[in-house]
Amino acid sequence: QVQLVESGGGLVQSGGSLRLSCAASGSMLSIDAMGWYRQAPMKERELVATITSGGTTTYADSVKGRFTISRDNAKNTVYLQMNSVKSEDTAVYYCNTHVRAYVSGWLNPRYLEVWGQGTLVTVSS
Repeated sequence: QVQLVESGGGLVQSGGSLRLSCAASGSMLSIDAMGWYRQAPMKERELVATITSGGTTTYADSVKGRFTISRDNAKNTVYLQMNSVKSEDTAVYYCNTHVRAYVSGWLNPRYLEVWGQGTLVTVSS
């Protein structure tokens, strides 16, 4: 079973920095682009940033110039460096990816979407 485990969330002051990590574990044949999403209270989940295995990145306009996504392919880990954080960055941050893996009961590998459990980031003013 493939799992994503996030870490690094917590309380940070406005203007400060925080680094999130997300590690994929389990048996998998391949892992696709990895990304970060967030969901603030009473709001829908939104895309924050993505990165392909080749290093191509995309960002939401709201975080461009402040957040940086990176990954270590050898460790199947993705990072989100958050700088100059604002109160509106307060949310639960989720890691996401797609993997090819064998699943019990299936003869051929399956293409699966995997989500982490989420890590809370709170920005205080």
